[in-house]
Amino acid sequence: MFGAVANVPTNSPHLRKSGSRPVFSDPGSAELGSGAEEGFFHLVEGNEMKGASTPLSTAAIMPSPLFLWRFKVLLFFIWVFSCCKFGWDSVMRMSVDLRDLFLYEAFLYYNPLLLVTMTVWLWGVNLWVFSQSTVNYAKIFDLDQSHLTHREIWKCATWMTIIVPTSMTAYIYLYSHGEVSLAASQPVVLLYTAIALVLIFPFDIFYLSSRYFLLKTFWRIVLPLQAISFCDFFLADILTSMAKVFSDLERSVCRMLHRQVATIAWFEADSVCGSHSVAIPLVLVLPYLFRFFQCLRQYKDTGEKTTLLNAWTSIYRPLWLLSSVLNSLYSFYWDVTRDWDLSAFTRIFKFSKPSLLSNLLHGRRWVYLWVIVSNLVLRCTWTYKLSAHLRHNYLTVFTITALEIFRRFQWIFFRVENEWNKMNAKSNIQMSLTDASEEDKLLGSNERNV
Repeated sequence: MFGAVANVPTNSPHLRKSGSRPVFSDPGSAELGSGAEEGFFHLVEGNEMKGASTPLSTAAIMPSPLFLWRFKVLLFFIWVFSCCKFGWDSVMRMSVDLRDLFLYEAFLYYNPLLLVTMTVWLWGVNLWVFSQSTVNYAKIFDLDQSHLTHREIWKCATWMTIIVPTSMTAYIYLYSHGEVSLAASQPVVLLYTAIALVLIFPFDIFYLSSRYFLLKTFWRIVLPLQAISFCDFFLADILTSMAKVFSDLERSVCRMLHRQVATIAWFEADSVCGSHSVAIPLVLVLPYLFRFFQCLRQYKDTGEKTTLLNAWTSIYRPLWLLSSVLNSLYSFYWDVTRDWDLSAFTRIFKFSKPSLLSNLLHGRRWVYLWVIVSNLVLRCTWTYKLSAHLRHNYLTVFTITALEIFRRFQWIFFRVENEWNKMNAKSNIQMSLTDASEEDKLLGSNERNV
């Protein structure tokens, strides 16, 4: 009868798999469709067996995260060893007289990029600490949802850490092996050109929104024609700590434009790119001039007289001896009382979720003592770099500049925390005023009803 269950023998090709639905068929049409059904069932079984084996093969192909991490560490150590080996062998090929001059020149080209790489790494640490705490740094800097987190910052710093020393090793290797023209053009000029192109690249790659935000902030610092935001002040303060970096950048670009790379023509003090060039003090003073005009703009907007005193210290900073000492002491006073606000020290490093870092830093008196004392010492040390006898002692100048960047790194924690406290206090005041106005309205309406 129609709809009855077909009696299928054990060796029938229509035998269904275990767990599948029973097969119903018409006895009259069973023989006609037997060939097609046999092919269909074989196809289904083959596909199911393939699907069952796919996850196993994928899992067997993909390496474990631990293996990938170890492989990356191995590649890193191979890269470090290769750079050190090629660099040392190349330096040893030079004569003793030429070695010091060449190392000074090579260090001048790559010193700014190394310090910028260090700054990017430390900025990533700042963002990581803020992400673990109650500080909403995205709101403070008025960032959009696509802003870079500490992971993206560290990724950029990692690539910079790889590219800059590799280019430096290639420069030393080519120069020591007689390829002076290649050393003068490829590692140095191409690296600087590539960095400039990446910053101004107009297409939506390499974090376009973040690059645009950075360039727009630089433009507002150079021309403070609008009200000064916290981000403008913040970046301008960081630029003052990197004045020596900009000076070395200017000297490097000058030698590239005048074809003095991998030569000793620049060593003459009166040459166009020599140590007596008027461009050196001009570039050194530029960050402080930007800060000076910012303070004047803030005085115009707020009328605070303390901003005029801060403006005076900003423009007077590049002068030597008495002005440098007075400026260091006043800058230290401004850091502790205005930028950090000692009254906010009870909330510094207050983390939303307990961690090793929060238990180590929150409420510890030594943290604040260390920051205050080290800030004073490094403020005074920073002015020592302006001494004329340190001009060619590049290792000492590099160390002092790196210490200043570290001082600015720890300054960022307290400066951003203080700004966050001010924003919270302002929002609380606005909420209390709003609640008071609503209560007054309710009382007024009740009085009219009575």
